[in-house]
Amino acid sequence: MERVRTQGPALPPYEPLMEGMDVEGKTRSTVVTVETPVVPPPRDHLAWSLCTTLYANVCCLGFLALVFSVKSRDRKVLGDYSGAHSYGSTAKYLNIAAHLINVFLIILIIALIASGTIVLANVFNHHQPNSRFFGPT
Repeated sequence: MERVRTQGPALPPYEPLMEGMDVEGKTRSTVVTVETPVVPPPRDHLAWSLCTTLYANVCCLGFLALVFSVKSRDRKVLGDYSGAHSYGSTAKYLNIAAHLINVFLIILIIALIASGTIVLANVFNHHQPNSRFFGPT
């Protein structure tokens, strides 16, 4: 069985010294590589818009958010990150508005049911004749 030797890290290329020169006589240079930072692609909020469309589609805001999310995804695929960011932020704000309206309507319905139950209980108690309860003791 033959062994494969691995070499250490690759060394940078070097220039041999000319005769009569020492290391201090050489000009020193530094190489700086500048890399552009990787920018994450903008968010399109597609899953959130889909859930809003299915579960909280108040005034069709969830459907509009889904439309803007799909537009944002299309722009992202085309490489237009500014357009994708614009459509994505619009979809986000539409999702937020739909959820806020939905929560407000749920609280309103709960309050109306609770107050209606209290009113019906009061009406029922006031119209009941004042008779003694004849039941098991």
